[in-house]
Amino acid sequence: MITTFDNTNMQYRVTLNTDLNLFIVFDKKDKNHVATGVTIEKAVQELQKTK
Repeated sequence: MITTFDNTNMQYRVTLNTDLNLFIVFDKKDKNHVATGVTIEKAVQELQKTK
């Protein structure tokens, strides 16, 4: 399942890797800009750090 979110700073897509139990967040404008986290919030925070 892929879900797209709009944040005040960016748009991103979220997937859940059930094998690793990690959320994977993709920058909607740059599919190579990716981050992971144990929660969606943590993954988004990591994505924003690497912006």
